[in-house]
Amino acid sequence: MPQVGLGVFRIPSENTERAVHLAVECGYRSIDTASLYGNEAAVGRAIASCGIPREELFVTTKLWNDGQGYASAFRKFNASLNRMNLEYVDLYLIHWPKPERNRYVETWIALEQLFAERRARAIGVSNFQINHLEKLLAETSVVPAVHQIELHPRLQREPLRRFHTANGIVTEAWSPLGQGQLLSDHNIVAMGERHGRSAAQVVLRWHLQLGNVVIPKSINPFRIRQNITGLDFELTETDMAQMTGLNHSQIESAA
Repeated sequence: MPQVGLGVFRIPSENTERAVHLAVECGYRSIDTASLYGNEAAVGRAIASCGIPREELFVTTKLWNDGQGYASAFRKFNASLNRMNLEYVDLYLIHWPKPERNRYVETWIALEQLFAERRARAIGVSNFQINHLEKLLAETSVVPAVHQIELHPRLQREPLRRFHTANGIVTEAWSPLGQGQLLSDHNIVAMGERHGRSAAQVVLRWHLQLGNVVIPKSINPFRIRQNITGLDFELTETDMAQMTGLNHSQIESAA
């Protein structure tokens, strides 16, 4: 799984295909979508026409809340594959746990079957809490390969990241740039000036040094290119400590 990918969260279909094409030209090989986003078909068209062999691309999509349940998960997965015109996805995620419905365990068992059939080459979850993960580990057979969560310097999710490390789960950050709000933070801007990099590149470099996978979203050609280039530098220990000091909230996002 590439450590930097393109997120297409609710990018309109008419813009998605162009964004994916540009991303591939810039070197991206990972695309993250979801049934909720309404652009799986556009992602599929872009994959088919981008000129890169399918096996060199890493495609993620997600099961929305209305698909939870053993039988329903298969139907929703097949619908996603059909929309993208793919034979398999590289990663399939449960989008939210929805514990009040208490169906994420049986849903996960369906994903385990998709994994066994290799129609989903890896399976994982998104937006879970530690207690939800503990329940999966206790009651099912396959450890989630990836947990995708909101994560950025102002929301660093340290307990979850420690849990991931202890259980061999990859941490993947959605909204890795804090929905753009971090890009005007004077500490990050100053750090970027010291390294000759943009604020976005500093934040993404912070993620990479922590070992996080990131999927910044953009349809802007300059930002798509910037988010994967110029990351070949190192933040110092002092820089990393300063970034740690920006953490001020563990409040869960409703996004």
